[in-house]
Amino acid sequence: MQKFTTLTGVAAPMRRINVDTDQIIPKQFLKGIDRKGLGKSLFNDWRYNPDGSEKPDFVLNQPQYRKARVLVAGDNFGCGSSREHAPWALSDFGIRCVISTSFADIFFNNCFKNGVLPIRVAPEELEALMQDAEKGANAALAIDLEKQTIARPDGGVIHFQVDPFRKHSLLNGLDDIGQTMQHKPKIDNFEGKQRGQQPWLYRGPGAA
Repeated sequence: MQKFTTLTGVAAPMRRINVDTDQIIPKQFLKGIDRKGLGKSLFNDWRYNPDGSEKPDFVLNQPQYRKARVLVAGDNFGCGSSREHAPWALSDFGIRCVISTSFADIFFNNCFKNGVLPIRVAPEELEALMQDAEKGANAALAIDLEKQTIARPDGGVIHFQVDPFRKHSLLNGLDDIGQTMQHKPKIDNFEGKQRGQQPWLYRGPGAA
């Protein structure tokens, strides 16, 4: 998993509330398990017309937000069905951080497991960041996970909270498998002892 330490970039404003995972990545794009290539289908129904042409009024189709690294979103972002493809699509597009007042629990958890940082802020802080984002490409946000800060373009700083374990995992690029592999010496030692005591557990199918 890609590490998350600091991030400075354009923030795209999305004032919609209750954005569900079927809008983040519609169900027809869930057929594969390859994380690459999903970015082009992010918010598909909002970004494209039925003929495949872009809708010019959608925020990510506007020139100043085409390379957005942060999404400032309305309340209850990521609600709806559980699908890990949602953070995959955000990350593949280039968005590594989503800021909102609230997130659906499953989406929130999936973000941390896939290198995307979801940040909860107070309503008044979200409004300030939303106004920053609406200024376009000249108003970048700078996010520092170690310090747990969001630096605004006017020099103001917003502090956010994050679970220490999840913070450690993101800073070190550790997904669930990576966390398990930190214990590899202990696992190898256990398996070595077990192989000697219960060798039949390690015999292949059909072995005598």
